[in-house]
Amino acid sequence: MMDPTLAEMGNHLSDAMKILESGKLASLILFPFSIFFSDSGQDVVSILQLVQNLMHGDDDKQGQRMQYVAEQGHMALLGHSLAAYISVLERERLRKLTTRILSDTTLWLCRLFRYENGSAYYHEDDCEGLVKVCRLVINTHYEDYATEGFTMLSSKHPVIYQSAACRPGLGQHLCSQLGLPLSCLCIVPCNTMFGSLHQMDVALLDKLIRDDRESGKVPLLLIANAGTPGAGHTDKLSRLKELCVQYNMWLHVEGVNLATLALGQVSSAVTAATKCDSMTLTPGPWLGLPAVPAVTLYRHEDPALSLAAGLTSSQPVEKLRALPLWLSLQYLGHDGIVQRIKHASQLVSTLPTSFWMPTSMHCTLNTIINLTLLGTDLFPCRVNTSSGGSVEGYLEGERDILDALNRWLGEQLAQQVPLSGVDVVELEDEGTCVRFSPLMTAAGNSHC
Repeated sequence: MMDPTLAEMGNHLSDAMKILESGKLASLILFPFSIFFSDSGQDVVSILQLVQNLMHGDDDKQGQRMQYVAEQGHMALLGHSLAAYISVLERERLRKLTTRILSDTTLWLCRLFRYENGSAYYHEDDCEGLVKVCRLVINTHYEDYATEGFTMLSSKHPVIYQSAACRPGLGQHLCSQLGLPLSCLCIVPCNTMFGSLHQMDVALLDKLIRDDRESGKVPLLLIANAGTPGAGHTDKLSRLKELCVQYNMWLHVEGVNLATLALGQVSSAVTAATKCDSMTLTPGPWLGLPAVPAVTLYRHEDPALSLAAGLTSSQPVEKLRALPLWLSLQYLGHDGIVQRIKHASQLVSTLPTSFWMPTSMHCTLNTIINLTLLGTDLFPCRVNTSSGGSVEGYLEGERDILDALNRWLGEQLAQQVPLSGVDVVELEDEGTCVRFSPLMTAAGNSHC
């Protein structure tokens, strides 16, 4: 029989979500935003009313509802409640349960995303896994780092390499968290003559590494993309892995294209990510799961160094971070997970001929625009009158007109269909582009 407390917990969550999603409390009198908790306490409905009023506030004149949270999302939210409940179990029972949850979830993710013999670190901030990985690599390269600290680094300057197409501020955040000067960060330009304008220049990276080694520095780690934030391009991961092996560097890969590793057919460019030393996955947006952790999968043979870097913990409660994901993966099953990622990919497979827009706009625009795909999975698009993505051949003033058109189109789509996930990005070579990223939005907006 089911534990009555667990059953009641699930029912309370379900009831609370129905109330908050229905908007039925919105018509009640608003609580003042600055209040004292009452002497006698309040019932559940009154507390939920307060939460809803704080969520919407006085600006909610249209009675807007919350974004839909599907059943798999409810499972993720239930996981947070269960984690709090489980944390009060007797210590030995808690240890066994959390170990099982962690090992199950890690095994499922490694199999799902083709990352053999991997370990996993679960984290709320999607940069935190990379920070811990950097600490692991520092401890690996500098044997006395644990006792000598920064004095070890000052004699042999470490270098972290990242593509110019990486997330803005990522390298600076790493240096800040690791206590490293910004001189330890090397930004590698993208290709300017051959290949994609959004892929890391491998030949130039090779030269930069050789120059750093000759000057007595220690090439430490390379951050590559499987789906750049701006244009959705994947770096030449196979070649980058060869360089990292050659120079004894760690290769970390991140990006939305990693989601496609779960599909039956995967491009060879993305498949190469399975050979990297670590990768960060964000299953929450990919699968429409609210409040689940990001996951960094990594391979390392020394558990002591992983513990020193903070990638593993002896505290059972910390292992409960994986519980919302554990519940959600079981609820969806392998087929459900693959179907959601496949659905997002299919949304884009028809994009060149049926880029969706409101009917009132489509009739006007379909005779004057041409759609150019700049990416493969993130899929930023440039709406223009040219057959290519580059804007170098435009007449004077033509680029400004096209940028203004794209800006207007993106704003209209975002206004008329807020949940579409369409936004506007500024790319150095292509100009203003309309970005459609279904892998980051489709699952969360699906009612099925």
